Amino acid sequence: MYICLEGIDGSGKSTQIGMLEKWLKDIGQTVKIVREPTESDVGILIRKMLKSSQATEENFQNTLALLFAADRTILMEEVGEAESSGEIIISDRCFYSSMVYQNNTDWIAQINKHVKKPDITILLDLETETALKRCDGQDHFENKIFLEKIRKRYLDLAEKEEFYVINANNGLNKIHHDIKRVLSPKFGLCI
Repeated sequence: MYICLEGIDGSGKSTQIGMLEKWLKDIGQTVKIVREPTESDVGILIRKMLKSSQATEENFQNTLALLFAADRTILMEEVGEAESSGEIIISDRCFYSSMVYQNNTDWIAQINKHVKKPDITILLDLETETALKRCDGQDHFENKIFLEKIRKRYLDLAEKEEFYVINANNGLNKIHHDIKRVLSPKFGLCI
């Protein structure tokens, strides 16, 4: 099973992925965590570029979209191997991030057509003011106007793609409980 957690910067994906990993291991599952961008050479280049003052400009975004698609293609081999060995894959972002952060969703879909779609996508929805308080201000995506636009795009995409939307304005344990409530039936559990 391939599970993806999505959300704007500061939504708590990393924290919830750690809690989810522990819970899945506690119920007897083997877990593989993956992140976008990866630790590949392409992923390292993406991280460097995300810190650029040009990061939110359209031409720069097109370049990032292509790099993310290349990085994901590398990641798909790792995802496939983990699935073949029966591991549960938890991904911190997937191609849906490109669908909301970059423009031209048709083109984004085209350059990511060889990328596996997650079995379950959970959107951690958070108000932008709270997200900004949680962010460290290290990149140019962490501004109110941009994050509000991205949050709206995420919510629109969630409706279209039937994501599970979790209120990330709640406390950590409540958010974790809500995620477990979504996933428990997939493992034959009741919560």
